[in-house]
Amino acid sequence: MKKINVRTSHPYEVLIERGILADCGKYIANVTKSRKAAIITDDIVEKLHLQTALDSLKKEGFECSVYSFPNGEESKCLETLGKIYDFLCESKMTRSDIIIALGGGVVGDITGFAAASYLRGVDFVQIPTTLLAQVDSSVGGKTAIDIAGGKNLVGAFKQPALVLCDSNILKTLSQEILAEGMGECIKYGMIRDEKLFELMESHDLASLDEIIDEMVYKCVDIKRVIVEHDECDKGERMVLNFGHTLGHAIEAWHNYKNIFHGEGVAAGMCMITDRLAPQLSERLKKVCAAYKLPTGSDIPMKELLPFCSQDKKNEAKDINYIICNEIGKGEIVKVPFTEFCRLMEG
Repeated sequence: MKKINVRTSHPYEVLIERGILADCGKYIANVTKSRKAAIITDDIVEKLHLQTALDSLKKEGFECSVYSFPNGEESKCLETLGKIYDFLCESKMTRSDIIIALGGGVVGDITGFAAASYLRGVDFVQIPTTLLAQVDSSVGGKTAIDIAGGKNLVGAFKQPALVLCDSNILKTLSQEILAEGMGECIKYGMIRDEKLFELMESHDLASLDEIIDEMVYKCVDIKRVIVEHDECDKGERMVLNFGHTLGHAIEAWHNYKNIFHGEGVAAGMCMITDRLAPQLSERLKKVCAAYKLPTGSDIPMKELLPFCSQDKKNEAKDINYIICNEIGKGEIVKVPFTEFCRLMEG
């Protein structure tokens, strides 16, 4: 088993091991005195993995209730959040009980926000079931929902009590969903670890399982260091947004339909690298293509830039964007938004 200790305001462990889902009850029992758990999942994960989690939890004496909602970004909304609150009320959850997010990024984000706000805070555990969630959204304490004004605009910082990453779960993913997660993995190599980038360069989607345990560990450890330095996203943590300014704009242009987050990130990374660090462009595009990710977008830049103006990292008339002039070295750059538009349209 690989173990990562995340030393934030509320320290916790990330445990990475194949087959750990079948033992999840044992590890969750170590982080709560209560034996009452509310599991929140989606309708796809429910069919694939819920029973395994329930069997393990019940073996450890947990009384479990379950709420499942339709899979997809469209469910990460106020309506679903309200239904989760109702479910927690009906389940008579208290602040001493535990909430479990069993699913991908959408499940983890909305469950984390519910845990942060219900009764002003209930402990929760992340059991991420997608590659993207394992390497990125399950660690670091960012929780959120989408509103009409944009993605992830309403949320809270809420560190989990525990994160359990089971690589065997990833074998149930479609090639499309697995590729999406690689968008975030490639980001980590670009911003902080050239050797990780080289490891991914030496494989492709067909041989990914050979490196997936090491890759997940390295990605999570990179995020751990960054989050420990900047838990509440005021400085260094912004480097995790490499590819996201344009990526989120691409997602918004599509109205968050028919495009995965990791695809947007990959396209965004390639586009900003094309414009501002062309010496790395071919290498980045090659590794993205090896994992069936887009290497750009046909959407006119002038149509994307208005969405960039709504980025959460903006400050007054300025925008923070991330660039890598060398692989493994991401930098945060702050410029007036008008200057960013000039660079991108360049």
